[in-house]
Amino acid sequence: MTQDAVVVVPGIMGSELRDTSTGRVLWGLSGTGWLLKAWTSRHGLQELHLTEDELAGKVGRIQATRLLRHSAWTPYLRGQEPYTDLLDAVRDCVAHPDAVLEFPYDWRLPVAWNARILAERARRHLTAWQNHPAHHRARAHRTDQRAARLVFVAHSMGGLVTRAALDGTHDSDLATDTRSVITLGTPFHSAVKAAVILNTGRGTPVPLPHRKLRALCATMPGLHDLLPQYRCLRTGDDVRPLTVSDITALGGNPYLAQDACDFSAAQRHVKLPDHRAVVGTTQATWQSLTLRDGAVEPHGDGARSNSDGTLIRDRNNRVMYFSVHGDGTVYRESASLSPVVTTLPLQHGDLARAESALEAVGEILMEDLFLGPPQGEPGCGIALPDLVTVGEPWALTVDRVDSLAGLTCHVANTDDPTDRQQPTPGWEDGQITARITLSEPGLHRVTLHSHDGHTVSQLVMAAEPDLAETDH
Repeated sequence: MTQDAVVVVPGIMGSELRDTSTGRVLWGLSGTGWLLKAWTSRHGLQELHLTEDELAGKVGRIQATRLLRHSAWTPYLRGQEPYTDLLDAVRDCVAHPDAVLEFPYDWRLPVAWNARILAERARRHLTAWQNHPAHHRARAHRTDQRAARLVFVAHSMGGLVTRAALDGTHDSDLATDTRSVITLGTPFHSAVKAAVILNTGRGTPVPLPHRKLRALCATMPGLHDLLPQYRCLRTGDDVRPLTVSDITALGGNPYLAQDACDFSAAQRHVKLPDHRAVVGTTQATWQSLTLRDGAVEPHGDGARSNSDGTLIRDRNNRVMYFSVHGDGTVYRESASLSPVVTTLPLQHGDLARAESALEAVGEILMEDLFLGPPQGEPGCGIALPDLVTVGEPWALTVDRVDSLAGLTCHVANTDDPTDRQQPTPGWEDGQITARITLSEPGLHRVTLHSHDGHTVSQLVMAAEPDLAETDH
């Protein structure tokens, strides 16, 4: 067991939120009935929209109470997996449950705001744990009997909050008192998907839940902090970073965009102590975009730079594009700041739930160097819709495998374990495909097992036909 103190930091939409005046849960209830209502009713999620007071820094109307305990769903971001398995895995590695701190936070607010709170909470947690009787017993059996330090385990946007908490502006000694930072699919260079979310409904019809997500995120600082800061915008024969005017044109808030750009620039110098990144691979992931008349078109490949900063070009001096893949949300090269990387063939949400990811976290907590599977690119990639219509067939496609041997697929209703089916993958137009029809509305987990023993899963929402309408 480790004698260290551990802080678990969830990703965007990974914390339960409550109204402080009524105690009512606004995000994170169990069951999928509330999810369907939230994304389809006229005033669903309206209370999560930031007020003018909140944008001015007067917060407190909404409180983050705990890490997500139940599966949730968000358009584009697809499923939010619960953090119960991750917390259990961490507790198995520490000397006492009191060594683990859950850090729920209001993910609507700026990363910088939540980072300040995290720095304060982490300092108090370390001090309390160092004075705990179980800490004294644990360190007596460890090499050199050293006192506990902090280990952060952060999923998705939680890694950005952790990095900002360790930048020295809040607690100049916090980084020194941190042994390691483990990040799971953190978008250090941000994600094209954030731009697509802000652009939803501009130029092309989209389903109602996707439009509701855009309305929620349009004035949400947390989402603006996830906008890509690298060279991602294709303009003619060049690729450049997004500007504030670009972000405004695609549907973002100019003031929040400027704050996000300034914040990202200030974070680039921050070094994470003994950073270990767990990175999703093999999943098709957007890496660049074009912007035409205010409409975003995302692309699954991106440009690369030479050591002098110039873009790699072909013999005709045209920009070359490379498909790196990732976890379906964060592309591979955006998810790490250090050379110590564990690559796993997982979707973004599953990086905080899958057995292989939890094994990596456990070994790192125990001060082992976990480098993942010995083979090169195990597992497979999957692609499926985030929202489907009850009673209508849809397709799950599989790539990065060339045989049906050993492939099995399962679909299960998260509310009713007896509601299961096992579609049979087959070849269609040169691609492995499974045809699936869901008969009941709700949140379903699609799981694919590959011949090499790896498992890839994703959550999909099934709804009645009127949920998928695309009228503006």
